[in-house]
Amino acid sequence: MTTSANGSGNGALSATRPTEVSQLDRVVIRFAGDSGDGMQLTGDRFTSEAAAFGNDLSTMPNFPAEIRAPQGTIPGVSSFQVHFADYDILTPGDRPDVLVAMNPAALKANLGDVPQGGTVIVNTDEFTKRNLTKVGYEADPLDSGALESFQVHQVAMSTLTQGALADTGLGKKDAERCKNMFALGLLSWMYHRPTEGTERFLREKFAKKPDIAEANILAFRAGWNYGETTESFATTFEVAPAKLARGTYRQITGNTALAYGLVAAGQQSGLPILLGTYPITPASDILHELSKHKNFGILTFQAEDEIAGIGAALGASYGGALGVTSTSGPGVALKSETIGLGVMTELPLVVIDVQRGGPSTGLPTKTEQADLLQAMFGRNGESPVPIVAPCTPADCFDAALEATRIALTYRTPVLLLSDGAIANGSEPWLIPDVEDLPDLRVEFATEPNATNDSGEFWPYVRDPETLARAWAVPGTAGLQHRIGGLEKADGTGHISYDPANHDKMVRLRQAKIDGIAVPDVAVDDPSGGKARVLALGWGSSYGPIGAACRRVRKQGMPIAQAHLRHLNPFPANLGAVLASYDKVVVPEMNLGQLAMLLRARYLVDVESYTKVAGMAFKAEELQGVFTDVITATSEEAAK
Repeated sequence: MTTSANGSGNGALSATRPTEVSQLDRVVIRFAGDSGDGMQLTGDRFTSEAAAFGNDLSTMPNFPAEIRAPQGTIPGVSSFQVHFADYDILTPGDRPDVLVAMNPAALKANLGDVPQGGTVIVNTDEFTKRNLTKVGYEADPLDSGALESFQVHQVAMSTLTQGALADTGLGKKDAERCKNMFALGLLSWMYHRPTEGTERFLREKFAKKPDIAEANILAFRAGWNYGETTESFATTFEVAPAKLARGTYRQITGNTALAYGLVAAGQQSGLPILLGTYPITPASDILHELSKHKNFGILTFQAEDEIAGIGAALGASYGGALGVTSTSGPGVALKSETIGLGVMTELPLVVIDVQRGGPSTGLPTKTEQADLLQAMFGRNGESPVPIVAPCTPADCFDAALEATRIALTYRTPVLLLSDGAIANGSEPWLIPDVEDLPDLRVEFATEPNATNDSGEFWPYVRDPETLARAWAVPGTAGLQHRIGGLEKADGTGHISYDPANHDKMVRLRQAKIDGIAVPDVAVDDPSGGKARVLALGWGSSYGPIGAACRRVRKQGMPIAQAHLRHLNPFPANLGAVLASYDKVVVPEMNLGQLAMLLRARYLVDVESYTKVAGMAFKAEELQGVFTDVITATSEEAAK
């Protein structure tokens, strides 16, 4: 097979030699280099072309917390992993089939994840004595035999890139910066990825610097042509498009999906949205994206701190808008007092927590699921709030709509628990029809509602079904009212220190949350009820748990899977589901927070499997956990 061509040399892509083509159903590629090598951009562009080609995909960016870690060191390594396939996949992959290492630090930091026989492509120009010493290599691994169990391709990417750009007039340093596009071109050739989109993207990205745009395009083409002409690569690979449900798709990250969900929520509710927030990794991209959509009635306010951000959001809800605030773990701690004020005033508020490693500043760029108990109990007094958790990047869109529905219907703050793996990861998103989106319109109070003949408006008169209080926009004629942080008298909203009234109001607020209507939890059990073990998760553990269950079932061992989107209140059928299995395994990226809640609520002795490494579960490790539990359960039943 030959690749279509329209030229050669430093210009358009060429096709000069036949290569063997291997058909694959899936591939995992990891681009790794220094934090200044453009690995995130390289991986994102490869992902975009895989999405355009029609593959199913899942990605895992990984980058250092430091703005600029020391160059060529392991703490400064940045990587981007993309898993693409011709079938529906659930994770970014456990191990990379292909590692592109731009320097010795990238090789050393990532080689342990590459399986024996995997492909390693290295930029030999960076394997200098100085760079090797920086990361503790006593001998060059390219010459010492340390890589003999891998398929190694040594490519002088920096030199080749500079050669391709020799006639552009760029300096050596600027030319070398384009080497990531050389790597992208080479991998695009290896896996028959489309190229037109990348060239168009580069021209648009560097529209104000056309010389830089053309340099990157030349480097991209040089990488492609190198693969086509060198004798080092005798085989290329094809991964056919996936058979996905019909519709229009786009690649989307979790943070972008959350932003789009909030835009849709504003349109479906007819309310303006104010995002009051303070930048914090990994939630900042929600602010960045929403700031682009002022034409949809979105107002973004970057406050001076976390407390001011949520205060502005709650104030917007008091004024008849939908207040939203976004943050990560440390920010939720700062926002806790205002969340409690939202509980007392019973105003709608969406609080987005993109969880990261903690405590304190913790691991800003790493993922974790350790804010569940903070979301559940992290306020003074009896201060209940609903909790919603998306399970994939695309699911963030629906989770934002669901959080908004609950906030508006029940007049309450809602905690939406995303996490770093979901926020930064990406996958194909089936763009929904507007007609299928939920109706979120609300009715504001327009008339006095006192239960006597006073003609007054009482802010704490409740809907008998939802227990939500009346919501009046300030300034509405005849509807003057008082709300605030001090306890309110039932109905009238006057300040009250009466013990019996406080007891009543605390119980009413709890009953309102307990009564929120949420869907039953669905159980996936292809065995038709033969499974004795249930794998239960929440948040981004959905993909690894699902992939592990698929592997276990292929071994002939039955296992059921369920996943929780609603963590407060729990689905009404959850207790019955838990009781119907001999063992319930709950993997979490914390020390067992959901397991603790389930044990306390349902008196079920769930088996907790925990991990707090700043990285997501691997399907392989969960497969081993599930297999061991199933085997032990069967042996116990046989006694």
